[in-house]
Amino acid sequence: MFETIKNCFKVKEIRKKIIITLLLLLVFRIGCFIPVPGMNSETFKAAIGENSFLNLISSITGGSLMNATLFALGISPYINASIIIQLLTVGIPALERLSKQGEEGRKKIAQITRYVTIILAVLQAIGIVLNFGFQGEDTTQAIKLSWFGGGANGIWSDAAATWVAGIFLTVVYTAGAMLVMWIGERITEYGISNGISLVIFVGIISTAGNILVDSFVDGFGGNTQRFWEILVFVILTLVEFAAIVTVDLSERKIPVQYAKQVKGRKMYGGQSSVIPMRISGSGVMPLIFAFAILSFLPMIASLFWPGSGFETFCTTYLSGQGEWYGQIVYMVLLCLLIFGFSFFYSSMQFNPEDVSKTIQQNGGFIQGIRPGKPTADYLKKINNRITLFGALYLSIVALVPSILTIILTATNVFSSEGTQLLSVFSTTGILIVVSCALEIDKQLQSQLMMKNYKGFLK
Repeated sequence: MFETIKNCFKVKEIRKKIIITLLLLLVFRIGCFIPVPGMNSETFKAAIGENSFLNLISSITGGSLMNATLFALGISPYINASIIIQLLTVGIPALERLSKQGEEGRKKIAQITRYVTIILAVLQAIGIVLNFGFQGEDTTQAIKLSWFGGGANGIWSDAAATWVAGIFLTVVYTAGAMLVMWIGERITEYGISNGISLVIFVGIISTAGNILVDSFVDGFGGNTQRFWEILVFVILTLVEFAAIVTVDLSERKIPVQYAKQVKGRKMYGGQSSVIPMRISGSGVMPLIFAFAILSFLPMIASLFWPGSGFETFCTTYLSGQGEWYGQIVYMVLLCLLIFGFSFFYSSMQFNPEDVSKTIQQNGGFIQGIRPGKPTADYLKKINNRITLFGALYLSIVALVPSILTIILTATNVFSSEGTQLLSVFSTTGILIVVSCALEIDKQLQSQLMMKNYKGFLK
């Protein structure tokens, strides 16, 4: 990969794309440190720290949510909007027709996704401000109402200032989310790889870097246990990275033989090819879908019904933070959702009937399998087996960090502060980091190959 990056900087067009990507990511990281006027970040951080779902979102935003800065919502509204639109595309015929209309249809779906992103960003901003901005009897703890003209010497009463503060923060956080979405789309258009994935990648890496630095500071401050925690964390991370890369690059190649065809005075065909079917073809999407579904109810309960029996039920069984029996229920539900979404996403990406028809129209066949329906049934059987293995793999990746955290904490190998190291690369985080790194490498190699190919033709 380092050799690929070195060669890319030698090509002017690719070097320009890399520089644009780095500059846009720099703008994203600067926005993660711009404080929002009127917000008490310390009180906000304490409130967010008690919610596991918002902790996960905060790690994706590079700690921006925890610090109540401009990009506190990050890219999560856009991710949720994309998930909703993908699910609705299967159930709504109008969206399904748009998805099949080529580039023009994809542009319309992208525009619809942006509108849904705005709605979700507004709702998330309102929920966060209502639940975490005005916690406690003294509302000035989280939101400095004096900045908005409230209090004894203010322009307005506390009630009026509260409304002004809430509306202002909702607008600011929504604008920040839309700006992050714009940065991701510009990276996709003018830079390298997928911009949304890169934004998440940078956020997770930044959060990991901050936690590692804090751990080293504690270690040099006299807490030698932190050095052992860092060593164990590095070993576990390297092992997990190696396992994910091995599975991510694995694929089943189905050989296809094309018969010779005479067209005019020329003979075509007579060649063999393969149909590559990746084991992790659906990538991290089933995990994101599963976590989004499980996290939705706890988030709604904590935002709008804090302290109720409904929130207690969601926290115990749907957040993975309750007692041991609640964690078991949570893991079972998570695995079931991962399996369900793996097969759902696989059916969206791979259509055996269409592949079989394409092979038959081009004079191809799979050895030992008759063309037509038998070929489609054979491809469907192979795809189901691969999807089953991929779902098992995703379930293991999702559960192993949680199980390791419980074991290492119970055996006192990790302190309660040290478990933050494991939480950084748990579940979706580690998959996004590895998948994004592999995707960047593939994109750079393909662009280098295109450049060399053009030079050969000239």
